[in-house]
Amino acid sequence: MCELLIGLPEVNILGIDEVAGGPLVIEIETRSARPGCPSCGVLASLKDRDPVVLVDLPAFGRRTRLIWRKRRFRCVDSDCGAGTFTVTERKIAAPRMLITDRAGRWVTEQIGRFARSVLEVATELGCDWHTVNDAVIAYGEVLVDDPGRIGRVEAIGLDEVLFVRRGPRHHQEFSTTIADVRAGQLLDVVPGRGAREPIAWLKGRGAQWLSGIVFATLDLSGTYRSVFDAVVPLAIQVADPFHVVKHANAKLDECRRRVQNQTLGHCGRKADPLYRCRRLLTRAEERLDEAGTDKLLGLLRAGDPKGEVTTAWHAKEAVRELYSHNDEMLAREWIDRLIIDMADSDNPVEVRSLGGTLKRWKNQIVAWHRSQVTNGPTEATNNLIKRVKRAAFGMRSFRNYRIRSLLYAGKPDWSLLGTVTPR
Repeated sequence: MCELLIGLPEVNILGIDEVAGGPLVIEIETRSARPGCPSCGVLASLKDRDPVVLVDLPAFGRRTRLIWRKRRFRCVDSDCGAGTFTVTERKIAAPRMLITDRAGRWVTEQIGRFARSVLEVATELGCDWHTVNDAVIAYGEVLVDDPGRIGRVEAIGLDEVLFVRRGPRHHQEFSTTIADVRAGQLLDVVPGRGAREPIAWLKGRGAQWLSGIVFATLDLSGTYRSVFDAVVPLAIQVADPFHVVKHANAKLDECRRRVQNQTLGHCGRKADPLYRCRRLLTRAEERLDEAGTDKLLGLLRAGDPKGEVTTAWHAKEAVRELYSHNDEMLAREWIDRLIIDMADSDNPVEVRSLGGTLKRWKNQIVAWHRSQVTNGPTEATNNLIKRVKRAAFGMRSFRNYRIRSLLYAGKPDWSLLGTVTPR
């Protein structure tokens, strides 16, 4: 009955010690037969039973410690040079782990699947932070590196996400997110935001897997475009619509601030017309009611004597018009016309710069009308990664960062957790 309550198979309960205010201590030994020498096969004799203290799952609402009398054997054959040895019992605990096997799998799911903090789980078990974290890494690394986790990918996305700020100057270190934008699955995270690491990761997947990629989504990043050009040159690159419109809004805001300084000689203040309309300028025109439109136009007349901000605002709305339909041919004609119109020397410098960006990314922008895929799912996986970082109050080890991010956002097969062998 005691063995059933403890829930460990093939063990003998040697004793249970209950200390007031302390953990429940259970002393056990395995019930396996006397083994043969791994070198010569002769039946070995028992040498000693060293106690190994392991953190276990709570029992009866109390923290629990398992004292495993781990049997050490020696070969009785004097001609055998094997010496002493132990028999590994993975049902009790994995080698070099300070936590039982069942507790190790439980903490991996709690921290990896439900994004709990290591400190919270360690406090619940009454053990050290490293004891829990080592178990998550040992079991989780096998789970996220399972070859079956990543299947065929039709549309892939790249984006950057902040990894850590180091040192007294808070130097930023970034990482690159690789995601399946159709399935909304985090495929992997690689260090840095350059081209070398993503290229190496993609090439490591093999030519057959890469041949299945039809669409490659990205923001307006020349670095990530070079990655796709080098590894999947036949894939259709798609510029994310959100970032295209965001860039147009950024150019509009640059124009507003420049005109503000030129006309009034200072940055925006509360009573300045262009400062008062800064939010109305970035709002979609169709979302402005009659009063909002009248207010915006009145403020532009008061603060924009040369009409430069007004021109930039119309340019931004023209870029937004690209995404009001799904007709690829119409979009190509429209963007060609925009590029010509924006290149006019009478336009503000910000509008001409926007036209240059549209010209460089024309094919990627128009490709959205054919594919209807965006980099939004990649951004969503970044949010999941940030949730893991918030739970951990930041991370410094890239290995911990990668494994915990993939456990939470990489969609591993959690049904395999009970079968994996920890590293």
